[in-house]
Amino acid sequence: MFLTTLPPSRFSRKAIRWPLAGRPNSARWPLVPLSRHRRFPRSRASVRDARAFVRQVLTSWGHTDRLDDITLCVSELATNALLHGAPPGREYCVSLTLDGSVIRLAVRDSGNRQLDIDVPEADWDACSGRGLRLVREVADDMGVTEEVVGKSVWVVLKSVSPREDAEENAY
Repeated sequence: MFLTTLPPSRFSRKAIRWPLAGRPNSARWPLVPLSRHRRFPRSRASVRDARAFVRQVLTSWGHTDRLDDITLCVSELATNALLHGAPPGREYCVSLTLDGSVIRLAVRDSGNRQLDIDVPEADWDACSGRGLRLVREVADDMGVTEEVVGKSVWVVLKSVSPREDAEENAY
């Protein structure tokens, strides 16, 4: 059993049973989504740092099967926040949430410019204007949430959890 019994204290009449640390997926103790976020300054180097942050977090969580897709998404969304969303002197925030096998990436800026994720197709000779199209094609879902100040552009990607991957490779 994954439980330990604490001895009764002078304030209680019965022993209390607590789950042991590091014992996930107990039927009585559902998993809580993992979440990490980090703020980045409005600078060109911050896009590289945002990619490194996402790679480090997903690697530590053991979800690397969609790493290239998520890295592309954070690169494009952070670049948009840098160029169009975050006013000079302000920051933008990159958030990652892992809930089971679903990864949610959000980039929040404090700019007041609204974003339409249904962008028209760029001209064939244009040097920009394809980033959100790429993100929309790679992600399983995408959207914009208007905040009190600014907005959050988010994407959802379905990942293979390490446990599911191990079960598939076992057969």
